[in-house]
Amino acid sequence: MTQAAFFVLTALADQPRHGYGILREVEELSEGAVQMRVGTLYGVLDRLTADALIVLDREEVQQGRLRRYYRLTDEGTAALDAEAERLAAGASAAKKRIAEGRRSPGSAPGATGTPATGHGLAGGLA
Repeated sequence: MTQAAFFVLTALADQPRHGYGILREVEELSEGAVQMRVGTLYGVLDRLTADALIVLDREEVQQGRLRRYYRLTDEGTAALDAEAERLAAGASAAKKRIAEGRRSPGSAPGATGTPATGHGLAGGLA
Protein backbone atom coordinates (compact mmCIF):
# COMPACT_ATOMS: atom_id res chain seq x y z
CA MET A 1 0.00 0.00 0.00
CA THR A 2 1.35 3.41 -0.91
CA GLN A 3 1.82 6.12 1.67
CA ALA A 4 -0.84 8.23 -0.05
CA ALA A 5 -3.35 5.36 0.00
CA PHE A 6 -2.59 4.67 3.66
CA PHE A 7 -3.28 8.27 4.64
CA VAL A 8 -6.43 8.50 2.48
CA LEU A 9 -7.81 5.39 4.17
CA THR A 10 -6.81 6.81 7.55
CA ALA A 11 -8.58 10.09 6.73
CA LEU A 12 -11.75 8.12 6.02
CA ALA A 13 -11.51 5.85 9.07
CA ASP A 14 -13.70 7.97 11.32
CA GLN A 15 -16.23 9.45 8.88
CA PRO A 16 -17.03 9.98 5.20
CA ARG A 17 -15.28 12.94 3.62
CA HIS A 18 -15.25 14.78 0.31
CA GLY A 19 -12.11 15.38 -1.76
CA TYR A 20 -10.99 18.66 -0.23
CA GLY A 21 -11.72 17.34 3.26
CA ILE A 22 -9.59 14.28 2.52
CA LEU A 23 -6.72 16.47 1.29
CA ARG A 24 -6.80 18.52 4.50
CA GLU A 25 -6.99 15.42 6.71
CA VAL A 26 -4.09 13.71 4.90
CA GLU A 27 -1.91 16.78 5.34
CA GLU A 28 -2.84 17.03 9.03
CA LEU A 29 -2.47 13.31 9.76
CA SER A 30 0.92 13.17 8.06
CA GLU A 31 2.03 16.38 9.78
CA GLY A 32 2.59 17.94 6.37
CA ALA A 33 4.74 15.10 5.03
CA VAL A 34 2.10 14.08 2.47
CA GLN A 35 0.66 16.91 0.40
CA MET A 36 -1.32 15.59 -2.53
CA ARG A 37 -2.55 17.48 -5.52
CA VAL A 38 -6.17 17.05 -6.56
CA GLY A 39 -5.24 14.88 -9.56
CA THR A 40 -3.17 12.57 -7.37
CA LEU A 41 -5.99 12.31 -4.82
CA TYR A 42 -8.56 11.29 -7.42
CA GLY A 43 -6.15 8.72 -8.86
CA VAL A 44 -5.78 7.22 -5.38
CA LEU A 45 -9.56 7.36 -4.83
CA ASP A 46 -10.14 5.59 -8.16
CA ARG A 47 -7.69 2.80 -7.23
CA LEU A 48 -9.14 2.38 -3.74
CA THR A 49 -12.65 2.26 -5.22
CA ALA A 50 -11.58 -0.33 -7.82
CA ASP A 51 -10.06 -2.40 -4.99
CA ALA A 52 -13.37 -2.12 -3.05
CA LEU A 53 -11.61 -0.46 -0.11
CA ILE A 54 -13.78 2.65 -0.34
CA VAL A 55 -17.15 3.49 -1.87
CA LEU A 56 -19.02 6.62 -2.80
CA ASP A 57 -21.11 7.46 0.26
CA ARG A 58 -23.17 10.32 -1.14
CA GLU A 59 -23.12 13.36 -3.40
CA GLU A 60 -24.14 16.85 -2.31
CA VAL A 61 -24.37 20.12 -4.16
CA GLN A 62 -22.89 23.00 -2.19
CA GLN A 63 -22.57 26.48 -3.67
CA GLY A 64 -23.34 25.06 -7.09
CA ARG A 65 -20.55 22.46 -6.92
CA LEU A 66 -20.93 18.73 -6.61
CA ARG A 67 -19.16 17.18 -3.63
CA ARG A 68 -18.61 13.44 -3.57
CA TYR A 69 -18.20 11.90 -0.14
CA TYR A 70 -16.28 8.64 0.21
CA ARG A 71 -16.28 6.12 3.05
CA LEU A 72 -14.38 2.99 3.97
CA THR A 73 -15.81 -0.44 3.28
CA ASP A 74 -15.33 -3.32 5.70
CA GLU A 75 -12.51 -4.47 3.40
CA GLY A 76 -10.98 -0.99 3.58
CA THR A 77 -11.07 -1.01 7.36
CA ALA A 78 -9.43 -4.45 7.42
CA ALA A 79 -6.76 -3.37 4.92
CA LEU A 80 -6.01 -0.19 6.91
CA ASP A 81 -5.80 -2.16 10.14
CA ALA A 82 -3.44 -4.72 8.56
CA GLU A 83 -1.22 -1.99 7.10
CA ALA A 84 -1.12 -0.12 10.41
CA GLU A 85 -0.05 -3.35 12.14
CA ARG A 86 2.61 -3.98 9.49
CA LEU A 87 3.99 -0.46 9.80
CA ALA A 88 3.96 -0.64 13.61
CA ALA A 89 5.82 -3.97 13.57
CA GLY A 90 8.40 -2.55 11.17
CA ALA A 91 8.87 0.57 13.28
CA SER A 92 9.23 -1.56 16.42
CA ALA A 93 11.86 -3.76 14.76
CA ALA A 94 13.78 -0.68 13.60
CA LYS A 95 13.71 0.93 17.04
CA LYS A 96 14.86 -2.31 18.65
CA ARG A 97 17.74 -2.66 16.19
CA ILE A 98 18.76 0.97 16.68
CA ALA A 99 18.76 0.51 20.46
CA GLU A 100 20.84 -2.67 20.13
CA GLY A 101 23.32 -0.86 17.91
CA ARG A 102 23.74 1.91 20.46
CA ARG A 103 24.49 -0.58 23.22
CA SER A 104 26.85 -2.69 21.14
CA PRO A 105 30.44 -1.39 20.89
CA GLY A 106 31.99 -1.44 17.44
CA SER A 107 28.68 -1.53 15.60
CA ALA A 108 29.94 0.53 12.67
CA PRO A 109 30.70 -1.35 9.42
CA GLY A 110 34.18 -2.79 9.53
CA ALA A 111 34.57 -2.19 13.28
CA THR A 112 34.59 -5.91 14.11
CA GLY A 113 37.76 -6.54 12.17
CA THR A 114 35.87 -7.56 9.03
CA PRO A 115 36.47 -5.09 6.23
CA ALA A 116 33.40 -3.19 5.05
CA THR A 117 33.52 -4.23 1.42
CA GLY A 118 30.06 -3.11 0.38
CA HIS A 119 29.30 -6.64 -0.87
CA GLY A 120 26.34 -8.68 0.23
CA LEU A 121 22.61 -8.23 0.05
CA ALA A 122 22.62 -4.46 -0.14
CA GLY A 123 25.92 -4.30 -2.00
CA GLY A 124 24.62 -6.08 -5.07
CA LEU A 125 27.33 -8.75 -5.32
CA ALA A 126 25.58 -11.56 -3.44
